Amino acid sequence: MTVPEASVAVELERLRGTVATGFARVEGSLAVLVERSDRNERDLVQLRADTVKDLGELRADHGKELDELRADVEALKKNRWPLPAIGALTGVAGAVAAAFALFAR
Repeated sequence: MTVPEASVAVELERLRGTVATGFARVEGSLAVLVERSDRNERDLVQLRADTVKDLGELRADHGKELDELRADVEALKKNRWPLPAIGALTGVAGAVAAAFALFAR
């Protein structure tokens, strides 16, 4: 083994160490990201379960009131004025009055 080959071998070994260190850092960063992702997923599942439970409690507590409100809204919908029909009748009455006034001269 000559001197240039020895220095090349030393540089290759140093490069191997640098690459191994870089891979270790990348693996550590990926492990942190995976842990955060898992924690976020668990938090999301817990939040969804809490939300469903809270909605169920609200519906149980106020279900009758909601049904009464729905019935009131339906009654109001049935008793509302037919505004498009009234507008059409008003337009026709105006046209008849205008025609009558035009031909009455």
